[in-house]
Amino acid sequence: MDQTSGAVKERPKTEKRDPEMYQVVLLNDDYTTMEFVIHVLESIFQKSPAEAYRIMMQVHVNGRGVAGVYPWEVAETKAASVVDQAREAGFPLKAVAEPA
Repeated sequence: MDQTSGAVKERPKTEKRDPEMYQVVLLNDDYTTMEFVIHVLESIFQKSPAEAYRIMMQVHVNGRGVAGVYPWEVAETKAASVVDQAREAGFPLKAVAEPA
């Protein structure tokens, strides 16, 4: 038996929003090799060799370069992967996730 007495129940409206995006920024240092930065950009961020070189030069010249823009969890994971790979290779390379 239906107990709603003919009333139509409305679903609460859910507002669909895109996730907030964060950019992963590589920070320059005096010890990490250019080749290693290119390797990180190609392996972690799936950049082409030409794009990896361009970003690496941006890091080298400007002190920082954007490796990619992702939702927060992905950006944090990729930044942590950069730091982990750099430490394993003996480099002090840093990566941070910042609001895009």
